[in-house]
Amino acid sequence: MLEVRRLKKRYGDKIALDDVSLSVGEGQMFGFVGANGAGKTTTMRIIMGVLSGDGGEVEWRGKPVGFETRRRFGYMPEERGLYAKMRVAEQITYFGQLGGMAPAAARSAADALIERLGLTERRDDDVDSLSLGNQQRVQLAVALIHDPELLVLDEPFSGLDPIAVDALAEVLAERTAKGVPVVFSSHQLDLVERLCDSVGIIKAGTMIAGGTVGDLRARESRKRLRIVVSGADPGWADRLPGTVVAKSAQDGAGRDEVVLMPSDDQEALRVAAGAGRVEHFGWQEPSLAEIFREVVA
Repeated sequence: MLEVRRLKKRYGDKIALDDVSLSVGEGQMFGFVGANGAGKTTTMRIIMGVLSGDGGEVEWRGKPVGFETRRRFGYMPEERGLYAKMRVAEQITYFGQLGGMAPAAARSAADALIERLGLTERRDDDVDSLSLGNQQRVQLAVALIHDPELLVLDEPFSGLDPIAVDALAEVLAERTAKGVPVVFSSHQLDLVERLCDSVGIIKAGTMIAGGTVGDLRARESRKRLRIVVSGADPGWADRLPGTVVAKSAQDGAGRDEVVLMPSDDQEALRVAAGAGRVEHFGWQEPSLAEIFREVVA
């Protein structure tokens, strides 16, 4: 539904984006990850029309994105775009009307979001009196109020406690279940791994990896074995072929756990079996954080 092709952006001599492309289908959640300054926010701002690119295309349902199309999108900037002295309910309702809603419909939708996001007790408070986490909830409500066809969220989980993270994740899952694509950036790679259907990794303005987490794991060059052996002598792991990444001390049950990047997995099995009783021998799936470190290195 959302197609971004070969985006380019320069600031003087600095290349901010260099042929960045991504696509997000109906009901998909896309996680955009990269270091600070990698180009995530610039890409999202171009999608939303906050910035203009120097080249490339942004299409929605096969057609170029323009002003009227973007009015149907929901956007949550990394830096909060709220009116500090407006009350919570008043603010959410106001943004609903900016999105084209009738006043009564905006008030009703605001009431529902305030309850859904746990802001009922703060509905009549000024935004600047709220904690950062509650301000983040208000910002999300502003992005959701007009029932957008696409959500573009820049660091939506920043500053949230675990309960608020779960609440936000549930709200986003509800939207994707209705077919709404969601694009969000985050430095919390465990959340991206848990929530997203697909991931894009950007470095210095260039998209260097993308696909499902499973796809990225399949491309991981440093495959690791997890081996658990009981009853082995203390030096047995030194005989394993390859590089030992991690090794636990023997616990009370006399078990050793080793994570190995093997040069020969069959030889590793032979050594483990010769050292003691093999309780576990299998490939260890890398986390998204490990994949990220691998591809940006």
